[in-house]
Amino acid sequence: MAEGADITSGRLRSEEYARNFADLAPPLDHDGALVEADRCYFCYDAPCIEACPTGIDIPSFIRKIATGNLKGSAMDILSANIMGGMCARVCPTEVLCEGACVRNAQDARPVKIGQLQRHATDWLFDQGIQPFDRAVPTGKRVAVVGAGPAGLSCAHGCARGGHDVVVYECRDKPGGLNEHGIAAYKVVNDFAQKEVAFITAIGGIEIRTGQMLGRDVELADLRKDFDAVFLGIGLADVNHLGHEGLAGVVSAIHYIERLRQVEDLATLPVGRNVVVIGGGSTAIDIAIQSRRLGAEHVTMVYRRGPAQMGATPHERVLAQVNGVKIVPWARPRKLMGEGGHVRAIECELTRLDDRGELIATGDSFTLAADMLFTAIGQKLVPDADRSAGLLTVDRGKIVVDAERQTSLPDVWAGGDVVHGPDLTVVAVEDGKIAARSINRRLAA
Repeated sequence: MAEGADITSGRLRSEEYARNFADLAPPLDHDGALVEADRCYFCYDAPCIEACPTGIDIPSFIRKIATGNLKGSAMDILSANIMGGMCARVCPTEVLCEGACVRNAQDARPVKIGQLQRHATDWLFDQGIQPFDRAVPTGKRVAVVGAGPAGLSCAHGCARGGHDVVVYECRDKPGGLNEHGIAAYKVVNDFAQKEVAFITAIGGIEIRTGQMLGRDVELADLRKDFDAVFLGIGLADVNHLGHEGLAGVVSAIHYIERLRQVEDLATLPVGRNVVVIGGGSTAIDIAIQSRRLGAEHVTMVYRRGPAQMGATPHERVLAQVNGVKIVPWARPRKLMGEGGHVRAIECELTRLDDRGELIATGDSFTLAADMLFTAIGQKLVPDADRSAGLLTVDRGKIVVDAERQTSLPDVWAGGDVVHGPDLTVVAVEDGKIAARSINRRLAA
């Protein structure tokens, strides 16, 4: 291995891996949930509802927790957001529902809405209750491409409407980014698969894995074989720096996917000096997980300022608490390697000019790097991009209307392929809206 390159595995003891990747936010116990629910003012015009992309009636579900009606509470949540359990774990509640909580103006301590939401939905899952029923079978068939949050949400909504749904998923396991792309310490105990099982338990949903749009199935064929098609294919390809020929330069999203599926964390290689390029949630996730895998120095480099970062203030603080150094206003200029392996990265400082455009200052600095993660955006895989060519696409995103209908009358779309990398809760809402639109169309 080249001098300066120190990528190895098994840096920590087994108990350290277990501790580092334990549940980031342990669930509330019964008494804790009651105490927290009692803090809610049950606002009539609750701003927290407006702040929730899926419109969950938050005061209602919290009141039901306070009165011991956990099933009713979970139904309030899941009727609006079928992935309420996952969103309780991964949503940036600090800028959504909790950020809008009126208690912020009183004592700067919002009600712990996310943890209360998890408390109710976990109880329902633990009880093995299936609260939803299918309508009378319609004989109609819906194809859903992508078994991520948008696709599964749409599949559930269409199945509830009585239609038979076939979900085509390119990976060998459903769940999308919930399964493959979220930091391991946020979603423990195989929860993503438990949620998939809950969603499909309603019946009428078949998932076919290893099926990629443009490679194994074509949009034109799906339109012939099904009454409606929903595309929730996400953005599975990544942008590159242009220096990926050096060993040690790795896509953050691909590494996180590997981390989420590996049985023994001690087998994962990690650098001693890690640099992450990017400023979004994925960049934060890989930076923190690198530290928790045993990296000694982790530095995030972002071309703009903290206010422009995709990561929330809460995520940035979490990174810094975990020992990650964040360097804003800098961008990569040159990678330096030795023996085919990355050894360092030269970055140049940036600033905004008088027109507000980002420019380089000419000043530079060098960071040691035996492993460099790129988290600089995602895009459609080439095969999917070609198959989606039947649709109106703008800057790599499928164009839809308010009902998530595309330029084709029998095709709907939602999630990252419509918005770009966004929140799980936004994708779930897309799937819900599309399913309602599909159900209306097929009932006409």
